[in-house]
Amino acid sequence: MSKSKTTLAFRTNEFVVYPAHGVGKITNVEKQEIAGTEMELFVIAFEKDKMTLRVPTHKAIDVGMRSLSSPDVVGKALETLKGRARVKRAMWSRRAQEYEQKINSGDLISIAEVVRDLHRADDQREQSYSERQLYEAALERLTREVAAVDGAEHGAAQQKIDDVLITRTAPAA
Repeated sequence: MSKSKTTLAFRTNEFVVYPAHGVGKITNVEKQEIAGTEMELFVIAFEKDKMTLRVPTHKAIDVGMRSLSSPDVVGKALETLKGRARVKRAMWSRRAQEYEQKINSGDLISIAEVVRDLHRADDQREQSYSERQLYEAALERLTREVAAVDGAEHGAAQQKIDDVLITRTAPAA
């Protein structure tokens, strides 16, 4: 198997985004025999989940693996959080499915839309269990990528996002 463009696109010790799992770090590129075929694999560690994923190098782009977002995209995502929640009047099961798809798309702006739409201020009604689960999953994905892009600690990224959400929900003076 020849070295493809994919191998050049991602490097060891680089943070990447895998759509279904969020931000991980490529720890190694290894060769492994699978079903009698020699394959080159990216070994990606997801520290928070204590999980290791192996992705064939020639399939990385096809499965949606990407580099971290640029600071511009992070800025747009934070801007998205400031907008008004756009809650459709569809049944919850349908909305939940759409939110799940956005979270697993790996697209930072889509993830920010889920956080924006499901965020509740202290004076608003309680979230259902499933709303809370989706909100926390989206918030965690957003926070991890913001932290990785900023080179900051998880807590600092969380505070940055919280500050944006608080200013959005603060009543106008």
